[in-house]
Amino acid sequence: MKYTKDHEWLRVEGELVVVGITEYAAQQLGDVVFVELPEVETQVAQDDEVVVIESVKAASDILAPVEGEIVEVNEKLSDNPGLVNEDPLGDAWFFKMKIDDLSVLDEFMDEDEYNEMIS
Repeated sequence: MKYTKDHEWLRVEGELVVVGITEYAAQQLGDVVFVELPEVETQVAQDDEVVVIESVKAASDILAPVEGEIVEVNEKLSDNPGLVNEDPLGDAWFFKMKIDDLSVLDEFMDEDEYNEMIS
């Protein structure tokens, strides 16, 4: 997994990049009550707002960590936004992207670097 400074994680699955938020981010948000997901086949640029999360504390935006096309969204989150709190690194992924060059992920933090940042 790779991590962004905005507390997102990225995991490569075949030719796709799966994006979610870290456990740290989920804890900071508090109880998530609503998740608005992007449309499939949406082209996004890096740092575009693609997901809106509402929790009991605040509303937050999830930004596209890289440029690419949204090819799948996690429909489970529409029915059960609390999954973000229950399993942020697993079942609560937000979307899958197809990107042109997976090597851009080398620019992001590994787990040790991310843990150092949040400590």
